[in-house]
Amino acid sequence: MTYLRYAPDIERPTPDEQETIDGIIKGMTQQSQTVEKREHHAVRASHAKSSACVIGEMTVSEGLPPELAQGLFARPGTHKVAVRFAQGPGETLGDGVSTHRGMSIKVFGVPGDKLPGHDVDTQDFVLATGTTFPSGTAAGFLRDGTVIGKATGLPEGVKSAVAATARNLNRVLHAFGTESAMADFLGHPYSHPLADSYFSQAPMRFGDYVAKLGAVPASPAQHDLAEWRLDPHQDEDGFRHAAVDYFGGNDAVYELKAQLWADAERQPIEDASVDWPVTISPYRAVATIRLPRQDAYSPERVRYFDEMMTFRPAHSLAEHRPLGSVMRARLQVYRALSDFRHRENGVTAENTALPESIPA
Repeated sequence: MTYLRYAPDIERPTPDEQETIDGIIKGMTQQSQTVEKREHHAVRASHAKSSACVIGEMTVSEGLPPELAQGLFARPGTHKVAVRFAQGPGETLGDGVSTHRGMSIKVFGVPGDKLPGHDVDTQDFVLATGTTFPSGTAAGFLRDGTVIGKATGLPEGVKSAVAATARNLNRVLHAFGTESAMADFLGHPYSHPLADSYFSQAPMRFGDYVAKLGAVPASPAQHDLAEWRLDPHQDEDGFRHAAVDYFGGNDAVYELKAQLWADAERQPIEDASVDWPVTISPYRAVATIRLPRQDAYSPERVRYFDEMMTFRPAHSLAEHRPLGSVMRARLQVYRALSDFRHRENGVTAENTALPESIPA
């Protein structure tokens, strides 16, 4: 198969993109202010409620073909990693509001040219459930974010009802062999956090090529959780308790996979709402992430992960630069909202350079 090469001109920003990004930052900051007023504390504007904060290792596979042996994955070897699993909303809600989930990965010991403003040897991959980002573009991000922002002040019962409606809609669509990415975004199944797969959703540079990434469960213990479902009426923090219980007795293993860019028409760079067909380019393993059994929610570690540590697409090698409209927005939005959160809480943000900085 022939894969398309990266070149700077594959990105095509719209003339008003910066105005749109400024609007996203303004709207999400207002949303964060609403949440801070209610919770008396500033939280992440997305993925506020963590379910597990863990450390482990990522091993880059040996013998990768040239198109996969790129950037961080150019040389086989093992890197320490920190991984934060979290629920999607930018507020602390009961698990009856089961929306999309996040898996943020910080890889340590990664030398090389970095994006501007990133000055330590790490690489962040910010992943979420679902292979696409339903809003598609920065303009869609602003549109959908405005709707979500207006809903922030609504009672939690209303949000739970919306999530239930979206979840039921997708269940019906699945019966007819289709699905809605937005329905899954708003109403993800009550599945186990360690049984889900997580994706970059939007593309990134992959050395000489372009790719999307996915992290797929790869241990028998995780596969055994495929039919697990939370009863939110029994436990409003059930996803956290399930993840902590899992890590108390089991290792978690993920295959990190790359889906290379092969067709400019059917695999667009600028619209992250378009699923890249695996019939054109399948996800192919490039590394294995192993997260050993551990205390996944010790108070000191959780405080460090949730309050001080930062995970951003901008924490990246130049060879893995995020691409496309949504990612260009995220490069600015993540920083602005992190600055707001840390400033409001009187906490110094940390672009963690060494795994030894993370509490046990």
